[in-house]
Amino acid sequence: MDMLGKKEIRAEVKKRRREADEETLHEKSLQILDRFRQIAAYRDASLLLAYVDAKREVETRLLMRGAWNDGKKVAAPRVDGNGIMHFYYLHSLEDLEPGAFGIMEPRTECPLCEPEKGLLLMPGVAFDEQCHRVGYGGGYYDRYLEKHPGLIHIALAFEFQIFPEVPSEEHDIRPEMIVTENRILGREIKE
Repeated sequence: MDMLGKKEIRAEVKKRRREADEETLHEKSLQILDRFRQIAAYRDASLLLAYVDAKREVETRLLMRGAWNDGKKVAAPRVDGNGIMHFYYLHSLEDLEPGAFGIMEPRTECPLCEPEKGLLLMPGVAFDEQCHRVGYGGGYYDRYLEKHPGLIHIALAFEFQIFPEVPSEEHDIRPEMIVTENRILGREIKE
């Protein structure tokens, strides 16, 4: 079978998300987050840079609450102009408001986070077993990671987001690890 293009993969994952039972997605999110919180990269990190889940993604808001309970600082991204994304510290989920693309973002009064090290969650539509990633098409995370090379970057995904192979380009930054409800792909990393 020929490898699907990014457009077809995005359409297929959107369909899979839409057809998935909400309770099942919640249960799988809990399994993924439990597995993620046990890896050394999470345990050792003092800062978690986490996107805010939207459109039936793995429930990162639950992870943010867990990170605060674990004594970690938490930051989330906000789109600040054309193609530019920065992370801002959050003290609670109350620090979020609707932003670009209808996704919850930090309020404008939240302090800027300019990390040299920490653990960043990379969102993605789909992945393959070699940790290649199909993103949402904006290039925000590739640009951010180019400017912040000291960050460990891991993706959380439902098993139905893993394909045998996804299209990739040389400049694409791959997650160092992908955590699903069934397994961990990639390599174990420590901060």
